Amino acid sequence: MIHSLFVINNTGDVFMEKHWKSVVNKSICDYFFEAQSKASNPEDVPPVISTPHHYLINIYRGSLFFVAVVTTEVSPLFVVEFLHRICETFEDYFSECTESTLKENYVIVYELLDEMLDNGFPLAVESNVLKELIRPPNFLRTITDTVTGKSSGVSATLPTGQLSNIPWRRTGVKYTNNEAYFDVIEEIDAIIDKSGSTVIAEIQGYIDCLIKLSGMPDLTLSFVNPRLLDDVSFHPCVRFKRWESEKILSFVPPDGHFRMMSYHIGSNNTVAIPIYLRHNIYYKEGSGGRFDVTVGPKQTSGKTIENVVLEVPFPKTVLNVTLTATQGKNSFDPVSKLMTWDVGKIDPGKLPNIKGNITLQTGVPIPEANPIITVMFTINTFAVSGLKVNRLDMYGEKYKPFKGVKYITRAGKFQVRT
Repeated sequence: MIHSLFVINNTGDVFMEKHWKSVVNKSICDYFFEAQSKASNPEDVPPVISTPHHYLINIYRGSLFFVAVVTTEVSPLFVVEFLHRICETFEDYFSECTESTLKENYVIVYELLDEMLDNGFPLAVESNVLKELIRPPNFLRTITDTVTGKSSGVSATLPTGQLSNIPWRRTGVKYTNNEAYFDVIEEIDAIIDKSGSTVIAEIQGYIDCLIKLSGMPDLTLSFVNPRLLDDVSFHPCVRFKRWESEKILSFVPPDGHFRMMSYHIGSNNTVAIPIYLRHNIYYKEGSGGRFDVTVGPKQTSGKTIENVVLEVPFPKTVLNVTLTATQGKNSFDPVSKLMTWDVGKIDPGKLPNIKGNITLQTGVPIPEANPIITVMFTINTFAVSGLKVNRLDMYGEKYKPFKGVKYITRAGKFQVRT
């Protein structure tokens, strides 16, 4: 399936490559660079690029491009999902997936790629199975490997889970404190027009789990309103037939962190927008312009909106913006023309406001359009879709675990047209 993998940084250097079948020359990346040069943003590079003899399937993550080379017809989403799984494994092992981290851990990266793909096909992709095969880096292991010149990270025995019909969970798991935590995370992708009406709004949701349970527990998780969930995808541990018939999640969980499911709530459902902007931005011939924006909460069920950040990309004809904010910090980059306002927490009794003057270059026409404002925010203990976990039951073990559920709503691609 996957012939080769190239990892490319922002400057266009192919600093890492891995081949599973025959070696594909690095010059194949020229097709990728050509497509990249036509894209205005790194995220806009086409995910699938056709070449005379290969297909290049890529993702952009952590300021890096991961480019997979395939030679036969294959589902692109299958490859995209696998590339994201590679990045998540690196983040789990090294706490981040950046160029410097990958270079520091070259040996472990190649060991992981060898185990995750066998002759180009996915093999071991579960984090806890990989950790039994290849130990995560630590200070002592680094010193030992440096002194001996050998890698001491690869286990000599096969993971216990690989021999069972539940390959994602190792046998003989024991904990003093048995705990199960579930994070319901929802990201709002929205476009709001000039008048404040919603052009489009969708929710991308995830349920991330941290399971520390002894033995081989069998869990069921039910929701108060499961009919809300549209386009769902599950971790292999979830029994799909039970979900189809009863809308209940039944599963034997992996040990540790994992993403149990992701879901999508489309624009055919009404999505409550939790934040609004009052804006007045205009340019005047010859003198510059004015900028006035106020941020406020809306439909948050009384929850506080935190970590609010506004980014405003001004046109190249703008020389400077002089702004005063009633709350938070603001900065303007004269090179990229990007104004950033870090608002922080919104107090409904005193709405944050920023206003000031825009200075334009002399002798140039005023900009034709106002900027599009990108908004980032977080609302804790709140799921914007209204999704609620009903109960979690455990079978197969006699102890009583501690259970916790946390809800988080945050902005995905949230834009306001002005």
